[in-house]
Amino acid sequence: MTSTDTGHTGSGDWLVGNPTGRQLASALWIGSVGLLILGLQPVLLGALFTEGHVSGDELALVATAEMIAIAIGSAIVAMLLSAHNMRWKSAALLLLLGLANVWTAYAAGANMLIAARALAGLAEGGLVAVATELIARSRRAERIGGYFVTMQTLAQCALALLLALYVIPSAGSAGGFIVLAIVCVVSLAIAFTVPSDYADLPKEESLANVLTAPSMTALLSVFCYFMFFGAVWAFLEPLGAQYGIDGRTVGLIVSASLAVQVLGAMTATVFEARIDYRLAIAAIGAVAFVSSLVLASGPDLITFWVAALVMGFILLFIVPYQIRLAITADETRTAVLLVPAAQLFGLAIGPVAASLLIDGKDFRPVPEFAATSAIASAALLGLFILVSRRRRAVA
Repeated sequence: MTSTDTGHTGSGDWLVGNPTGRQLASALWIGSVGLLILGLQPVLLGALFTEGHVSGDELALVATAEMIAIAIGSAIVAMLLSAHNMRWKSAALLLLLGLANVWTAYAAGANMLIAARALAGLAEGGLVAVATELIARSRRAERIGGYFVTMQTLAQCALALLLALYVIPSAGSAGGFIVLAIVCVVSLAIAFTVPSDYADLPKEESLANVLTAPSMTALLSVFCYFMFFGAVWAFLEPLGAQYGIDGRTVGLIVSASLAVQVLGAMTATVFEARIDYRLAIAAIGAVAFVSSLVLASGPDLITFWVAALVMGFILLFIVPYQIRLAITADETRTAVLLVPAAQLFGLAIGPVAASLLIDGKDFRPVPEFAATSAIASAALLGLFILVSRRRRAVA
């Protein structure tokens, strides 16, 4: 979003503007509502599949359409709309998402479900931009980003537990999406406590700031990292089945991983200022590579558990450092607004790309592809460092 409100100067921890703690928390919650679906897809889409609303292939299309739409929505709202009237825009997006969730609950057929979730994704992406725009204006964007991923993951855990234990057993997938619609309506009260206008960033936001070698390599590094996780996560259950691990156990692993993701986000928030972002991203890339190879090696149950939980921990641990990477790549902070889009495109493309390598019922190529993606992410970080040094030397 390009703000034209230039009357606000920075104060304390803010480059521009000076939102209160309540206003910051409200904006982060609005963004968290936009990302609730990321933790709930296994529960909600699994229910759609079990109830016979979609086939396996259609299920993948529904999930991919929504994630790509979230990425597109976050990029469009961040880059093309102004940062005025944020309260009304937040309210409008919440209402649109609520209606899309109700549509999903009563949609008949795969095509209608894909359309409903694509519409939901566009609204969800806009809500994410409400949070990331404010994060970009903080002098400690990495720390605020850590708070953001912690809040969203805690909300995902709580809601996933509610849906899995109470709502879906009694009301099915339709009940689950109605609950999401209710969350949107309740959140309208919070929408009117976000800052009304976001102040200008020190330099004008422009797409041209992203079309540079440092910005592109930084965003591609983020994309490849989330492509690694998206590939493994989408095929965790069939991969486990290939190794003799039943679906219920894999479901338990998924739930435990969500809890570990919260721990990873909280840990990163505490340590983000003490670890150089380059070291953190490189080390996490190495861990991702090793974990992927472990899953490809035919592990026993305990090893499978450990590898999956390690992946859950590093998924959100890396986010504050990726924010720092994007800020370093582009001092106008335009690139950091596209970090959620890069992450979500990675999560969406990873399963699709990995599925092309599956041979019959052999899912080992999936973690092998994930390992390659992790290496590509680390290699792009190295390229970013080289390009940045060369640009500084020229300057």
